[in-house]
Amino acid sequence: MKMTAFFNDKKSMRTWSFCILFLFVSAVYVNADIYQFIDKDGVRHFTNAPTSSKYKVFVRKKFSGTYSPSYYSSDEYDHFINKASDMYDIPFSLLKAVIKVESNFNPRAVSRKGAQGLMQLMPGTAKLLNVYDAFDPWENIMGGSKYLRRLLNRFEGKLSFALAGYNAGPGRVVRYNGIPPIRETQNYVRKVKKYYSAFKNQ
Repeated sequence: MKMTAFFNDKKSMRTWSFCILFLFVSAVYVNADIYQFIDKDGVRHFTNAPTSSKYKVFVRKKFSGTYSPSYYSSDEYDHFINKASDMYDIPFSLLKAVIKVESNFNPRAVSRKGAQGLMQLMPGTAKLLNVYDAFDPWENIMGGSKYLRRLLNRFEGKLSFALAGYNAGPGRVVRYNGIPPIRETQNYVRKVKKYYSAFKNQ
């Protein structure tokens, strides 16, 4: 369920507070973050389903325990992944594994560092890849696949190097001539390879 609200700062604080409370309660019910965007006229826009990178996290829904956001379908974007696989000559199962590890198929995912969408593109990287809306599944998958193809070419098809470059940046892979000694990156490469194998065997 998508919910969006917008209103001008000139409205009463009571109305403003009520709208925020309603959106927050509703967002909690559907397990979503709340995003805010202030346009050039000073009008605040709130939504739980951002359609532009202009939206920034306003309230982040925190999950506890062993909760897993399984409500995001793992098959919903297969047709996009197939097209990206053909265009950039990357195995379908590999692209799907990257998306699984990066965002768990959540097209609205935003990392602490600001990476966005299914393949978690940083704003600067998205711009270089001509991705205008990182929250658009088609643009994100095509951009992320294009970037991964560049990395595979740069590292002469060495998958571990390319994946490490995707996570930590290619400069660090060059510096260490392999997977950097960064725990997050080492775990990332292992996870993607694990899901790559699992998706191939499905």
